[in-house]
Amino acid sequence: MARTQRHLRAQQRVQTLIARDQPLEETLKAICRIIEAQVPGGIASIMLCDEARLRLERLYSVNLPQAYCDAVEGVAIGPENGACGRAAYIRDFVICADIARDPRWNGYHELAAQHGLHACWSYPVTSSSAQVLGTFAIYYHKPGEPTRSDRRRVIEAVELVSLAVERERNRRALKENEQRYRSMFTYHPDAVFSLDLKGYFTTANAACSSVTGYPLEQLIGLHFSKLAQPNDRERIESLYGAVDKGEAFRYTVTIRHREGRSVYLDVTNLPIVVNDRVIGFYGIAKDMTERHRQETELRILQRSVEASINGIVITDARQPDNPIIYVNEAFERITGYGRDEVLGHNCRFLQGSETDAEAMAQLRQAITGQYELNVTLCNYRKDGSPFWNNLYLSPVRDGKGSVTHFIGIQHDISERKSYEAKLSYHASHDALTGLANRSLFEDHLMHDVLLAQRHGCHLAVLFLDLDDFKPINDSLGHEVGDQILIQAAQRLGEELDPGDTLARFGSDEFVILLPELEREEEAIRLVERLLARVRRPYRVGEHELYIGASVGIAFLQEELESPVELIQQADMAMYRAKQKGRNAWECFTSDINDEVNERMALRNDLQEAIEAENFELHYQPLLGARSGQVVGFEALVRWKHPIKGYLSPALFIPLAEDTGQIGAISEWVLRQACRDMCRLAAEGYGHFRVSVNLSPLQFRRANFLGNLQQVLQETGLSADYLELELTEGILMTDTAAAIETLHCLRDMGVEVSIDDFGTGFSSLSYLKQLPIGKIKIDRSFVCDVTTNRHDSAIVQGIISMAHHLGLIVVAEGIEQAQQRDFLAAHGCDVFQGFFFARPMPLEKLQDYLKQRAAVLGQMADTTTPVDDEALASDPSWPDDKHQ
Repeated sequence: MARTQRHLRAQQRVQTLIARDQPLEETLKAICRIIEAQVPGGIASIMLCDEARLRLERLYSVNLPQAYCDAVEGVAIGPENGACGRAAYIRDFVICADIARDPRWNGYHELAAQHGLHACWSYPVTSSSAQVLGTFAIYYHKPGEPTRSDRRRVIEAVELVSLAVERERNRRALKENEQRYRSMFTYHPDAVFSLDLKGYFTTANAACSSVTGYPLEQLIGLHFSKLAQPNDRERIESLYGAVDKGEAFRYTVTIRHREGRSVYLDVTNLPIVVNDRVIGFYGIAKDMTERHRQETELRILQRSVEASINGIVITDARQPDNPIIYVNEAFERITGYGRDEVLGHNCRFLQGSETDAEAMAQLRQAITGQYELNVTLCNYRKDGSPFWNNLYLSPVRDGKGSVTHFIGIQHDISERKSYEAKLSYHASHDALTGLANRSLFEDHLMHDVLLAQRHGCHLAVLFLDLDDFKPINDSLGHEVGDQILIQAAQRLGEELDPGDTLARFGSDEFVILLPELEREEEAIRLVERLLARVRRPYRVGEHELYIGASVGIAFLQEELESPVELIQQADMAMYRAKQKGRNAWECFTSDINDEVNERMALRNDLQEAIEAENFELHYQPLLGARSGQVVGFEALVRWKHPIKGYLSPALFIPLAEDTGQIGAISEWVLRQACRDMCRLAAEGYGHFRVSVNLSPLQFRRANFLGNLQQVLQETGLSADYLELELTEGILMTDTAAAIETLHCLRDMGVEVSIDDFGTGFSSLSYLKQLPIGKIKIDRSFVCDVTTNRHDSAIVQGIISMAHHLGLIVVAEGIEQAQQRDFLAAHGCDVFQGFFFARPMPLEKLQDYLKQRAAVLGQMADTTTPVDDEALASDPSWPDDKHQ
């Protein structure tokens, strides 16, 4: 009973060691001591299998010699490998009663004898799952077999060993599993965490802290949805509330990093199941921010490519012949080919007969050389229609720098090409008639002049200007005028040869280049035909219109400096033709050039005189026919050229009227005449009315009346002392407006007279309406009034008619006493002419007035008549009969 109680207590101590997870070696040696205490003379040992269960590699014993233990450690498990090797192999009790004679100990007989071991009983140790864990053996120093009680004790020991070893292995396995989980949890590159059933953090790894930016101590206890964006929180909370707790679920969420930036996560939640009950969730959150950004960019890029108005085509450079692997919708729209029709084919199906071979060579070189290229090609659609393709080619390289694909971007520039062609055409052609313009004409002229000079041929340039075209535009409108120009261009073109060039330079100016003339007479005959064609009636709507033309001809001469001079020469000749009466032609000569050069030089000199106000005013007195007293003066402009001296107004006044310079001259004359009259009055010579000739340009200006008032105000001359002389031609153009202006002048107090009366085919119906006070008989009638009965009749008629209309009559150009007497006899009111006084500058006028006053003073004492001819004989100022 005492032995049994000691044995039980020993077993309890062993079980306590096992329960407290004491070291396995200590537990197994305790088991050996228990057995050795119950089996006198026995030596217990325990051997454990390796992981592969092929050998018994660990041996635990209290009393076996160490040398023996070292020798038998690692014995193989097999049917003939001693007691322990065989027991582990057959999984049963093996008794070796006499080791020295037992063949299963071959190789170990000497070892056993050396340590006095003569018997061995071994029993296999197995786990609860029937796996062999090792063996338990008892050695004896003498041969023998176990009794029944010995067997029972061995089996009891084996059960303790099995319990201890299995517990140790379970503990080690649990620890390894825990380490594996901890390693996965700690070192996982993604955020790994655990949540309770409500979604609060219970654990989190370092990656989770890195992804969120929050320290681990702040994450623990925080609800996961708090990290989500506000608009995502409700969705995340509903996921945890609605999902089956026993299933895994996955979702994406955008959280706000502690630093404020957004982080896009792909989250997988796995249930934590303990005893068939879900107690929480494991979570793995993968940071997909960069991938999400790339996918978003890729999606946007893909959509951009699909939505692009340009055609996009991608070819595979790794396959032979660069087959197409992608085209967008714009490619299909531009080319007319469907996607299925082009995939796998080379792009050469877009080429055609008009495709530029040089451009194609550049394209092939770019593909071979694998570099970018921008080239414009003529491609063809599926229906065969051409289109202009501005192609941009770019290679796509992989990470190693090898070209894997080519991207081609097509830009259909057909409309731009068409527009450029139109621009090019309009840049060299007239928009209305379709004829060549000046630029294209000059190009042809340059070319044809060089050929003519090289081959000794005749060449001519014709400058044609339509006569009386402006009135058609002004009266019937530009639409009618445009139709006239179109018809005229057609008529001119029909008379020309294919090699000739017809151009339109301006409104009604046409220029013709005749490059292949055998004789100059051919150009003249052509001009005669052209004039005849132009004179034919033009039908425009309900209108039948007639116009003429003036033509200037310039032939190619050896002394020509520039081909463009021919155009200038033909223009000058045309101007001479117009001066000859229009509907005529004129050839250019050196005389015309000299005249034009002189006219141009005179115009420049006149402009300098205008800017410097380098003019003089001469005044010719007007005398009362009955009283003989001075009643006023006519202001006449004089120009003393710095080189040529005094120039006749007949030379520079018409030039100024043609160039528009007459306006500035008239303004100066008006202002200076007003100043001079004020000066005469201020210096005691008396108040006189001054007559100033008014140019048509000045009279028709919109600000004429305002400028006139300003001049009177600035100079201080009363309007009563100013008289404006108008020609009949002024009143015949826009008569209604002219009459209105005359009424305004009458209201201002300015007198108006009609100059050169009788030379302008005046309308008597208008004359009776004009608010004028005076008419001047032209000198052409006065000159022969005493010798020509027709002139005398006209003069008598003018005086009689004027008096009946209540007008004063002035006769100008009186040079003889007989003329004065005739005019006085027939009632002329005012005399003017060289017989009385020549035009004179202000200083001479002052002397004249002094002499006149002296003579009149003598007349008061005597009855001697005034000798007007003597007063007019002073030759000290220019003898110019032009008034």
